[in-house]
Amino acid sequence: MLKKTNSRIFPTAKVLGMGNALVDIMVQLENDSILKNFSLPKGSMQLVDNNFIIKISDNTSGLKKQQSSGGSAANTIHGLANLGIKTGFLGKVGNDDFGKFFSNDLENNNIKPSLLIGKSETGRAKGLVSPDFERTFATFLGAAIELNANDLSLEIFKEYDYLHIEGYLVQNHELLKKAVLLAKKNNLIISLDLASYNVVEENLEFLKSVISEYVDIVFANEEEAKAFTGKEPKDALNEIAKICEIAIVKIGENGSLIKHKNKIYEIGILNAKCIDTTGAGDLYAAGFLYGLINNFSIEKCGKIGSVLSGKVIEVIGSKMKKDIWVETMEMINNI
Repeated sequence: MLKKTNSRIFPTAKVLGMGNALVDIMVQLENDSILKNFSLPKGSMQLVDNNFIIKISDNTSGLKKQQSSGGSAANTIHGLANLGIKTGFLGKVGNDDFGKFFSNDLENNNIKPSLLIGKSETGRAKGLVSPDFERTFATFLGAAIELNANDLSLEIFKEYDYLHIEGYLVQNHELLKKAVLLAKKNNLIISLDLASYNVVEENLEFLKSVISEYVDIVFANEEEAKAFTGKEPKDALNEIAKICEIAIVKIGENGSLIKHKNKIYEIGILNAKCIDTTGAGDLYAAGFLYGLINNFSIEKCGKIGSVLSGKVIEVIGSKMKKDIWVETMEMINNI
């Protein structure tokens, strides 16, 4: 159980996600010439301005694409909602069609929108998927990064039992600190996905302070864990577990490592045909939190996370169709 919330586990818990509200536009490239033309290093994530997004949209207008509400925390919340968990999402969008699309996409998936309106246009992430399925992102954050501490109130958190935060918000220290303070005043369990190794490196001391004082569950991949501790996965896991209740380090094709109450669990991967790794970590978090909410064993929580991450890499983008969710739930029930 989780000490920082008086060991409460909620069979009917509600989860609030907080993160960058982005519209994901996944484009299937015929070749990598677009990447070269726009000086986008293959496999990278580059922050760009709105004009860049417009230009690259014009140059990929004839290619197959799909659009969905995105951002790391939003992906996790979508996963939880599809598993039947009551959820909400807190973020900021623009007063435009993309903002309306983001809000409608949340509502259509039974997610309560807590969306504020910013001055900029709604953020977009243009995901360029190469023929070998490598992803390259050009991201315009737009109104998403206008979310600030003054936007938060105690009332927002009152109806929830868990708060899941994406690590990209860590750069705004005032925002993150106020969010975790208000969440703890309402006795929420807090999970944090470290999201990016460079964000970890740039905010290391602040992160360590916030995690040790407020965060119950930490999700990290191998690179993020190394940036946080300077150590390889298992040693990094042990270090992270010293300052939170549950530490998870995802190690790609080698599965994941979880530590809780001095016990380490090694979780394997689902045998899947990978075509796009977008959302794999986010859906792992959704599966793990789903298991925790249902009071399953830590090992089973990890296995559910592995199932979700394995299923989402078999599709383009971070969203799975209803028939895949039905299949996924059957797999979960058989664990």
